[in-house]
Amino acid sequence: MSYVQGFLLAVPNENKGKYTELAVTAAKVFRDNGALSVVETWGEDVPDGKLTSFPMAVKLEEGESVVFSWIVWPDKESCTSGMEASMKQLDDIFGAEQLQKVPFDGKRMIWGGFETIVEA
Repeated sequence: MSYVQGFLLAVPNENKGKYTELAVTAAKVFRDNGALSVVETWGEDVPDGKLTSFPMAVKLEEGESVVFSWIVWPDKESCTSGMEASMKQLDDIFGAEQLQKVPFDGKRMIWGGFETIVEA
């Protein structure tokens, strides 16, 4: 079964366009390196929680939105090699310095890799 990388982050609303441009370019690179699909979503109905929530997880601030995204890979091995190749390619496209200036606070980004157990 497939392997999924999930990402959760806070993006300033004023940076939605810049984030989208970055995401479009990155998605093409991931696909070129073996990803089956790349999905980026902009939070519209993301309620605050009392114990846990998406906004709490990323320490959402005024004027920001939650972004939830994922990349589907054929398997974990494809993910590992595909991400390595993608990061090198993105460094070449943007330059390492430019990637340090992404339009969000990378310190509040949450990510992880997941083995698919049900796919319907």
